[in-house]
Amino acid sequence: VIRKMSTPSNPKIDVTIPRGASAPKNHHANHGAAAGSNSSTPGGNGHHRHGDKAYSPHNWDNPARRKSLRDLLSHVAQTVPPTPAADLADRPALKRQGSAGALNIQRYHAEQPSTPRSSTSDASSTGKINNQRLFELMGSYLSIEPADMEQFIVNHIEYTLARSRFNIDDFAAYSATAYSVRDRLIEFWNDAQQYARDKEVKMVYYMSIEFLLGRSLQNAVTNLGLKNEYGEALNNLGWKLEDLYETEQDAALGNGGLGRLAACFLDSLATLDLPAWGYGIRYQYGMFKQSLHNGFQVEMPDYWLGSGNPWEVRRPDKTYPVRYYGTVREVVDADGNWRMQWEGGQQIQAIAYDMPIPGYGTLNVSNLRLWDSRPSDEFDLNSFNSGDYYGAIKQKQESENICSVLYPNDNTPKGRELRLKQQYFFVSASLQDMLRRFKRDFPSLPVTEFHTKAAIQLNDTHPSISIAELMRLLLDIERCNWDDAWNTTTKTFAYTNHTVLPEALEKWDLGLFESLLPRHAQIIFEINRRFLDYVAEQYPGDVGKLQRMSLIEESNPKRIRMAHLACVGSHSINGVAAIHTEIIKERIFPDFYALWPKKFNNKTNGVTPRRWLDQANPGLSDLLTKFLGNDDWITHLDNVADIKRHADDPEFQARFAAVKYENKARLAQLIEKATDGHVKVNPHALFDVQVKRIHEYKRQLLNILGVVHKYLDIRKMNTEQRAKVVPRVVIFGGKAAPGYARAKAIIKLITSVGNIVNSDATVADLLKVVFLPNYNVSLAEKIIPGSDISQHISTAGTEASGTSNMKFAMNGGLILGTMDGANIEMAQEVGEENMFIFGARSEEVDSLRAQAPHSIDARLVEVLKAIQHDELFGSRDQFKEILDPLWWGNDHYLVAHDFPSYIETQAKIDDTFRNQALWNRMAILTTAGMGKFSSDRTILEYAKDIWDVSP
Repeated sequence: VIRKMSTPSNPKIDVTIPRGASAPKNHHANHGAAAGSNSSTPGGNGHHRHGDKAYSPHNWDNPARRKSLRDLLSHVAQTVPPTPAADLADRPALKRQGSAGALNIQRYHAEQPSTPRSSTSDASSTGKINNQRLFELMGSYLSIEPADMEQFIVNHIEYTLARSRFNIDDFAAYSATAYSVRDRLIEFWNDAQQYARDKEVKMVYYMSIEFLLGRSLQNAVTNLGLKNEYGEALNNLGWKLEDLYETEQDAALGNGGLGRLAACFLDSLATLDLPAWGYGIRYQYGMFKQSLHNGFQVEMPDYWLGSGNPWEVRRPDKTYPVRYYGTVREVVDADGNWRMQWEGGQQIQAIAYDMPIPGYGTLNVSNLRLWDSRPSDEFDLNSFNSGDYYGAIKQKQESENICSVLYPNDNTPKGRELRLKQQYFFVSASLQDMLRRFKRDFPSLPVTEFHTKAAIQLNDTHPSISIAELMRLLLDIERCNWDDAWNTTTKTFAYTNHTVLPEALEKWDLGLFESLLPRHAQIIFEINRRFLDYVAEQYPGDVGKLQRMSLIEESNPKRIRMAHLACVGSHSINGVAAIHTEIIKERIFPDFYALWPKKFNNKTNGVTPRRWLDQANPGLSDLLTKFLGNDDWITHLDNVADIKRHADDPEFQARFAAVKYENKARLAQLIEKATDGHVKVNPHALFDVQVKRIHEYKRQLLNILGVVHKYLDIRKMNTEQRAKVVPRVVIFGGKAAPGYARAKAIIKLITSVGNIVNSDATVADLLKVVFLPNYNVSLAEKIIPGSDISQHISTAGTEASGTSNMKFAMNGGLILGTMDGANIEMAQEVGEENMFIFGARSEEVDSLRAQAPHSIDARLVEVLKAIQHDELFGSRDQFKEILDPLWWGNDHYLVAHDFPSYIETQAKIDDTFRNQALWNRMAILTTAGMGKFSSDRTILEYAKDIWDVSP
């Protein structure tokens, strides 16, 4: 084969390149492979790899031969001759180097079928697939030698991305590297799925409306233990692996803590070798990309799929119909039984996209299956030919809207309808897929045994319609009777509640629900009738209890209580922190708890230490490994408790502080870049961080009012007094829902205060205020390791758990917080003396809200006057709605009540920060006390107490 190559110095050089020189007999040379690639390269002949590279005429061990990408594109090695077919069980071992240690493994293989499972294509003259040959070719893993990895990456640059050697940029390098890593994930992924199928294990299915994955490249190479190998390979090609990390765009599949928790759980499920899949939606635009214009939040589309997603695998063979609207009629089935049949209306198709989720230090790779929507009929040719061009594509656009945006604005009827469509879409496709897998893997079991091989966890209320959908599938499609279907359903589902806010416990207008999902409305009515009959038997004559527990709220208009449906249709109901679980027992679902106390349990949330400590903070990771003597803590976070003995060691304190300073310096650079050089901060200052979804109950308002108080105080000081001030950088981040006017006003107040404070020369470096826009996982990975103090200051009794507090504390950031959510359990683990706690307790909140209006603290009066009367930070009108309730101290979230305690606690923080030895000791003890808050511990509790599954 003659390949023409041009170079700047000689554009007409012809280079002869041998391809497929040693293709086996009766096996075509693969012209899609890299030129002369050895047996382990993608598209090569797939033979077992030879360990000796002496056969290569170009000797890739010579660094000069590997110094540039052009070398790899211009030179090739001979194809390795095929080795004799060996016993399938005798496969070359893959030696994996990494922080998890060296693993010698063979590729898992099932018993080779004596007859092919499929013969859709011919591979020989007999018309049968050559299974023996397939087993041979797929019998070994890809090489992990850096030189081979270079070739894999280059192959993807040229053959997957179709880039020439003169058209390669950082994004092409990232994409090719990601495809190369995905190749390895797919090997383990296929083997893991086959292993689970052969062992006939019970599967866990985690259903969530969002999965906030963040970037995948660093996580994948770290979990695979191939960071060093890929680093070397890319360095030889002229790139740095760390630079390619930054090229990747965050997957916009989630928004806040709910989605990030789901992502942490997937990581732990894979790491713990538990058989599990996640199910969700493949959003095209995510929620939105946040920017600031004159200090106001501006929402822009976040088209994260614009350049493709190398981590996903499209599954066109996994497609399911999803119906909306229509009518329901009674029919007689083939057995002479009356059945309900849902027909007509609108039908769309759900198509699967899979993303492999690697575990750490294991060959197990789990799966996240996401659904995209497509019309049943792609194009209406009759409408087009008649001149109705919009009508020709109307169905296509309507169906694709379902997966366009995460959490569409539900302030309009159309928005609410779209939300319900989204939820039912992913629920229906997921359950159809689960039932298909069950019937394929367990053909001898009746479908009423589905619960013995599947455990479905509902991540909050969004997927609760799945209870009615599984009933529909069992009743109408599988032809089960009601009692058997209900028994299977209730034994399959478990429900996690994530909120104590009434507005988050979804309720759907009955008229909308009956119109969109008429069959499900019938099923819910019947569930409710039978359930209320049971309640009436338990509590005769208690009409009030029947009204409170009914699945139908007798309001105007009537509404379906989805959280009640989840409680009735699940065998387990759990909260996500000890205090939260008590609140749902006593305040949210007290009647259900009284009826079914054994259903309720607590599973305190956790976060994965792989991403949030090992990857986000390599300096601290290395320090922990050095002083603990090994890196076992990455999968056994309890081990970090051993660093308590170093808390008073000056050497360890100095190293711990040096790591923190390095992370703060990196964050300072990020701030300067994000503000176009307008805000430069001193890494020696105290970095005070509050980054999370903007909401009144999270009380970013309290924080910024405290900043204004500090600013006003500094302006009053003389030079001598200012010299004693602890310099502070206050960092905010987070998105407000598009329709949440008050949350947007809080962002505007923060940015307005920042503009004034940062430009005031009298304050200089003593106080800086920064709002970092478009907060996401990647930004969090840079902010969290650089925090000195982080604020988790929700009104007591309003935060279910919180997980960002865990991430900050793991990284040695001290906590300023209320006794709310997981803060309470964190105080028990790290010691309340190592946290800064303030504010009303949850048991006080109701009585405080019931009190008559009263005077407020004089310091808060001064702050409010500066904002509203003096208009120091802009027009008073734009802040009226969020500040007026504070004047009489009767605001719902107790900002005015907690303000004095908050200010005094902030002063205590300053005093403590002046004593760096004490501060470092507290930070070390905080990290040491975080063992309980690994998501591994949480998942093991779910597996044991709820799912009944084991590795």
